[in-house]
Amino acid sequence: MTFALRAARTDDLEPIYEMAKLTGGGFTNLPPDRDALSAKLDRTAKSFARREDELGDDLFLLVLENTATGEVRGTCQLMTQVGQQWPFYSYRLTTLTQHSQELDRTVRAELLSLVTDLEGCSEVGGLFLHPGQRAGGLGLLLARSRYLFVAMHRLRFADRILAELRGIIDERGGSPFWDGVAGRFFGMSFQEADYFNAIHGNQFIADLMPKHPVYVAMLDDHARGVIGMPHPSGRAAMKMLENEGFAYEGYLDIFDGGPTMTARTDRVKSVEDATPHRIERCDLDYGERAILATGELDTFRAAYGMREITPEGTIAIDDTAAQALKLAPGDEVWSVAR
Repeated sequence: MTFALRAARTDDLEPIYEMAKLTGGGFTNLPPDRDALSAKLDRTAKSFARREDELGDDLFLLVLENTATGEVRGTCQLMTQVGQQWPFYSYRLTTLTQHSQELDRTVRAELLSLVTDLEGCSEVGGLFLHPGQRAGGLGLLLARSRYLFVAMHRLRFADRILAELRGIIDERGGSPFWDGVAGRFFGMSFQEADYFNAIHGNQFIADLMPKHPVYVAMLDDHARGVIGMPHPSGRAAMKMLENEGFAYEGYLDIFDGGPTMTARTDRVKSVEDATPHRIERCDLDYGERAILATGELDTFRAAYGMREITPEGTIAIDDTAAQALKLAPGDEVWSVAR
């Protein structure tokens, strides 16, 4: 069974919608709403069709396809420049130190400040793998293929890149962070706010959220305990991001308090290590395991395969990968070690 990542098409709406219904909430980039997903696919089509090789306000939605059956079993997204349609808000966790000479005491208080520091960054997000396919390294293929896409279209992405991880969601589908912070001002549940944000954007946060910093010590134990913590299902994703060079630098999602990871785009390991080579042959029986990618924009495809880079600078790949990616000798392929 072979899987390949490819550009999403408008006729992928139903399988993407069915996957969105399985997310369990907190996936702002993958709302279980046909109209919102259809709008994403329309925007994706326009982004793939834009021929100017420069930074814009693009959305690229990719899907994981079973090449034997044509079934769509996963999805991921790349946003080239956040904060262009509406502000991109985050909480920034900082420390305020104060000292009293009379008491001879120093007090350090943690603060949550509403910021737009990350506007203009590129973003990788919306990664979801169907529960029936969470084996065989397909999550890693989804995640790392995005960086090959960035490397192959580098001029379309910013110099800094971020990834938001879903925060802690309780068994009722609520968020302790939302209940302890923003929920006090909005009179709506986390699920209501999360859904409204996914459909309409988060300008309502700017309209109604107090602009003064929030003292963490004044929050209840439940809200304090989840600040910067990823959802249990996202711990592996956080580890993968760290392996790529992303770091948590105190930025939080304004809804669920999950960590926002950031990196310099050119220092992301899979971007930095990705290299193109001309294919010499497609009959490799044994070689280094790798992620292989080819194509441009809407013809982009990526899959697992084997590679052997020759001293002359050409590459040999296995026949299975060649078929999945529709490659032949003489074609160019990008690759990165698995």
